[in-house]
Amino acid sequence: MTTKEGGPYDAVVLAGGGAARLGGADKPGVRVGGRALIDRVLAACSGAGTTVVVAAPRPTARPVVWAREEPAGGGPLAALDAGLARTTAERVVVLSADLPFLGERTVRRLLAELAGSGADGAVLTDPDGRDQPLVAAYRRDALLREIAVLDERDGRGRGHGVEGRGGGLAGLPLRRLTARLALTRVADPLAAFDCDTWDDIASARARIREHGNVLDEWISAVKDELGIELDVDTGALLDLARDAAHGVARPAAPLTTFLVGYAAAQAAARGGTAGGVEAVAEATRKAAALAARWADEDQQDAKPGSAPGTPPDAG
Repeated sequence: MTTKEGGPYDAVVLAGGGAARLGGADKPGVRVGGRALIDRVLAACSGAGTTVVVAAPRPTARPVVWAREEPAGGGPLAALDAGLARTTAERVVVLSADLPFLGERTVRRLLAELAGSGADGAVLTDPDGRDQPLVAAYRRDALLREIAVLDERDGRGRGHGVEGRGGGLAGLPLRRLTARLALTRVADPLAAFDCDTWDDIASARARIREHGNVLDEWISAVKDELGIELDVDTGALLDLARDAAHGVARPAAPLTTFLVGYAAAQAAARGGTAGGVEAVAEATRKAAALAARWADEDQQDAKPGSAPGTPPDAG
């Protein structure tokens, strides 16, 4: 992370709970856009130094550290305490595991807002202006300080950082903690959307298939599935596919873009470019130029009386 965004950070993802309104279904594992909800959240906080997931271990798209609140099912405050015990960074992003539209950009906004304020945390707000404390960035010391006070106040303080602590926090609502913190707010209604019911799941699935969203969602899903963290100019690739389809033949579009990716991987492996993004851009440029030459020849040959090799605008 950059200095503007507050330096390194860790993440705690709370993925427990009974999902009663989903009939007890495994909510973090429910798929939206072909990806489990928990994997979508993990992609959003991929810049974290350490990512702790508080839940029973499960397969995930990227490696994480697992933690469990005590007692199991003790609620979000006990779960947060268990996750914090495995973090070290000064700033901690705290997230629930049911946020289908949370993206890395929103995480960066929260961290930047926290860095630019003297607050204990930066919290996302929903469309009604309500705080969403499980979509937030906090100062770790502030969380530890106030959690310790709450634990002691319940008469069961056990000393923070000791494995097995949390009995005094079990069942306490998270608002008992956030009410003690100085918070700044970040409005992002879409990122704050969470999936509590099957209707929410259906709405999320429908939204990502809308015309304006489906391509970005699909590309993100493919990169996640293939383990690729490369941001490329998708517009240039789409233009290349169009030119290959129109100027050569329709099947040339997918084959050409595949060959561009293959050539870019080879170039990057040889060290011929500064990196993967530059390799893709260079391969795309060359293939696009070839498609243009191909189309020019086709147009030229279509003109009656044109001599071979004569440019289209030659007199």
